[in-house]
Amino acid sequence: MRTIHQDPRSNDPDWLARFIDNLQREDLSATTVRGYRYDLRHFLVWHQTIHGNAVVLERLTEFDLIAYRQAMIAAGNRPTSVNRRLDALRRLCRWAQRVGLMSSDLARDVRRIRLPRHCQPLGLQDTEVHAILRAAGASTHGLARRNYALVQLMLQTGLRVGEVAALRIGDLTLYDRSGSVHVRHGKGLKDREVPLNATVRRAVKQYFDERPDAVAGEPLFLSGRAAGLPVRSIQAVIAGLARRARLSRIQVSCHTLRHTFALAYLRDNPGKLVELATLLGHDSLDTTALYTRSSRADLAADLERSHFNVDG
Repeated sequence: MRTIHQDPRSNDPDWLARFIDNLQREDLSATTVRGYRYDLRHFLVWHQTIHGNAVVLERLTEFDLIAYRQAMIAAGNRPTSVNRRLDALRRLCRWAQRVGLMSSDLARDVRRIRLPRHCQPLGLQDTEVHAILRAAGASTHGLARRNYALVQLMLQTGLRVGEVAALRIGDLTLYDRSGSVHVRHGKGLKDREVPLNATVRRAVKQYFDERPDAVAGEPLFLSGRAAGLPVRSIQAVIAGLARRARLSRIQVSCHTLRHTFALAYLRDNPGKLVELATLLGHDSLDTTALYTRSSRADLAADLERSHFNVDG
C-alpha cells in the first residue's frame, strides 16, 4: 500500500458532506468530526488510487472495505489507526443504510484488529515526574512559570490536551483551601468540574502573578504571541520538556500525563473507579478499568515471587 497524500483542499462528495452535517447535528465535538472526515478522506484517496475512480456509495461492497483493511495492515499501519478508520466507515455505513443510500450495513461484519489489552496504560514514575517538572521550571524566555503550571495542571487533573487548550482564565476557581476547573469542551461537548489540589493551585497562582491584568475571557495558557496556546503547541511543549528531562523509558506525550494522573489516583484511592471516570470524563467504566489491570512490571514481579525453588 503506497503512501497516501491527502489534499485538505479537496471538496467532499455530497454524501460525505451530508454525513458530516449529521455528525455535527449529533453534537459531537469539532475535533471528533474533523477526525471522521480525515479518516474517510483517507479511504477515498485509497479507493481512487486502487480502482481509478471515486467512491459511489451505492456501489460500495463489503469486499472494498475488507480490501482496505488488509491494505492498511500490509502497509504497517498501527492497529489503533486501522481500527479508528474502520470505526469511521462503520458509522458511515450505519448512517447510509438509515438514509437509504445503502440497502444493508456493509461494515457490520468487517472485523477490527484485536489489540493487546492485558496491561494497564503506561505513566510516569515519581522520579520522571520530578524530572519533567524540573525541566518545566527551568524553561527559558520567560516561560518557566507557564510551563510549570501547564505540566502541573495536566498531572494533577488528567485533562485531555484539547480540554487544556480550550481553557479560559474564568474556567478556574481558586481559593486558599480549595479550587476547581470547569471543563467546557470535554469529549462529546460534555461539561464537568474537576477539583484542583493545593499543588496545582499554587503553580497556577504563580503563573497568574505574571499576568496581573488578565481578564476572565482570556486563554489560560498563552503562546509567545499573546494568543491561546493551541493543541499542537502544547504537545510540542510537553515533548520538548520530556527531551530536556531525558525521559527515555517510555515515549512521553500529553496523554502520558493523563495516564500518570489516573494511575496515581487509583494508587492513592484503590477501587474508586466511578470517581476516576467522573474526573477523566469517561462515558464507560470499561475504559477507566484499564487502569486497574496489572502492568508488565507487576506481572513479572508476580512470576518472580511464585517460581518453584529448585536452585541447588
